[in-house]
Amino acid sequence: MARRQGRVFGYPTEYCYGLGCDPRDRRAVRRILQIKQRPQHKGVIVIGSDVRQFRGLVDATALAAAAASDWWPGPNTLLLPVGPRCPPWLRGRHQTLAVRLTAHADARKACRFSRSALVSTSANRAGQHPVRHARELARRFGRRLIRLPGRIGRASRPSRIIDWSTGRVLR
Repeated sequence: MARRQGRVFGYPTEYCYGLGCDPRDRRAVRRILQIKQRPQHKGVIVIGSDVRQFRGLVDATALAAAAASDWWPGPNTLLLPVGPRCPPWLRGRHQTLAVRLTAHADARKACRFSRSALVSTSANRAGQHPVRHARELARRFGRRLIRLPGRIGRASRPSRIIDWSTGRVLR
């Protein structure tokens, strides 16, 4: 997977197909937001296959505590305080970043292959249902993205989003 070249790909996650890219690639993140018609101020979710992939993006103390919790790995996205190297295009107007240590085999494989955490936002335009089938991904997005192989997981709903500082479930 080429880095910093604006590449966007579709890949399977726990619940649906996601749109992903290298989180340090501002151009690629911008492309995802344009495809989704999503405002940048909302921020995006970043997934990883190993907590080390979040270093610098989120606060080290909060990351260590999250890693030791029962929330990960799994379909739980935690809002953690941003770290010293968190780009503003990931967090939007927030002082937290939404991160998930995924347990989904194909999503983990994509993170390991790229040697990086990945942006992970549902493959849909704002207000539409997320894509849950490979054919639908191709129909909706065509050549605007590279499709990675695999199958979506068996989750019946999107990941929970939890504010780490309060424990409040936001989704």
